[in-house]
Amino acid sequence: MANLRSLTKHFICACQLLLLLQAKVFCSQYKVGDLDAWGIPTSANPQVYAKWSKNHSFKLGDSLLFLYPPSQDSVIQVTEQSYNSCNLKDPILYMNNGNSLFNITKPGEYFFTSGEPGHCEKKQKLYIAVLSGNGSAALAPSYGPSALPDTASSPSYTTVFGNIPQPPSSSPSLGFPLFVTAVIASATWGIINAMI
Repeated sequence: MANLRSLTKHFICACQLLLLLQAKVFCSQYKVGDLDAWGIPTSANPQVYAKWSKNHSFKLGDSLLFLYPPSQDSVIQVTEQSYNSCNLKDPILYMNNGNSLFNITKPGEYFFTSGEPGHCEKKQKLYIAVLSGNGSAALAPSYGPSALPDTASSPSYTTVFGNIPQPPSSSPSLGFPLFVTAVIASATWGIINAMI
């Protein structure tokens, strides 16, 4: 009987661990363009960013990593109109640290371009669409500084271009599933203990 109880405890602990790990796997970090750096596309592949975004399905909790030398480039989030006309004035969000991490927190359409004059016209721009949780078309993007973590208080690590901000330790998209997992595991544990 004691051996069965020990085996049951180990099984439940293993199930809880798998559920917790599964919640973390749902989010991905994408290096924009799958290139060494965010930059002006080559003449051999002028549509690199358009092709790249079409080959990826972005979802809530994912993040985009833009790598570039900070002395040579930047990334700005812009409106659709500014994206289409390559208007760099009044961006929604300006990132210039060389390792810019954009966290996708809401469904919608997102438009990015280089903040350097002339780069957008040379196709250094990115459009992505993020579907809502039910797979329906997105309504509106998340604008403003909440799209990025607070880099002053976030831990970071060094890369060739500087620091990459780490995503916040708690994410609204993971909080509810983890709570539900804990409640279900606790209830299951109580039922099994009562039966044994």
